[in-house]
Amino acid sequence: MENLTAEAKELISLINSQKTMCAMLAPSFPVVFKYPELIGMLRRLGFDKVVEVSRGAEETNKQLLALTHLHPERKYITSPCPTIVRLIRNKYPHLAQYLSPIDSPMSATAKLVEKQWPKKFKKVFIGPCLLKKLEAKEDCPKLNILAVTFKDLQDIFLEKEIEARITDKLSRFDVIAHDTRLYPISGGLSQSSGVINKYLDPEYDVISGPVLAEKVLNEFLKKPELKILDILNCEGGCINGPGLISQDSLDLRRQKIINYWSKR
Repeated sequence: MENLTAEAKELISLINSQKTMCAMLAPSFPVVFKYPELIGMLRRLGFDKVVEVSRGAEETNKQLLALTHLHPERKYITSPCPTIVRLIRNKYPHLAQYLSPIDSPMSATAKLVEKQWPKKFKKVFIGPCLLKKLEAKEDCPKLNILAVTFKDLQDIFLEKEIEARITDKLSRFDVIAHDTRLYPISGGLSQSSGVINKYLDPEYDVISGPVLAEKVLNEFLKKPELKILDILNCEGGCINGPGLISQDSLDLRRQKIINYWSKR
């Protein structure tokens, strides 16, 4: 228990108290976990429901497209990445007005869970991003989300001695999505939302990685033709988040996401 993060300890406390919980699983999970075994392991850990955050990403896409339809003349910087949001707030505050005022996939999923099962479950987001913990606490505290990383979950599985079983292969999500399973790959938002079909090349840009992100943010206002900046802080996208421990190359991680998406 000594090496666990505060969030992991909080989750263990919820498990020990048999709190009714819903796991909201970020779409990058196939990089480090097997499906459907992971779903069975989460249920045996104590989760009553397991949903794909990819479903919330569908709502994120809808909200972004609605904005572009309502205000076709405006420029937008996508806001699902909490690191980019904080970078802009702190270092580029003059660009904050361009952050798309929409739900992140995490917050959109939490709202869907509340709607489907009102006031029944403690919502636990599980993903690759450390700053999702801050997003949960600072940006959407009313949704009462506990955010943990994949590394946190692996540590908890070890603590609770949860390993995959043959019967776990029969497990399935309670809420699913399809096209937005590409979200954790750089450009996944643009592809799954149809941005790449709606806009010409100069009108949208897909960026990942901290160096390139800062370069493009510095040039954002110098490109009047640019309408949508699809931007993630981690190189290659969320498949390279700091809360995700993998020895695989970025290409192999990307392929795992594509393989899962292609199963439909």
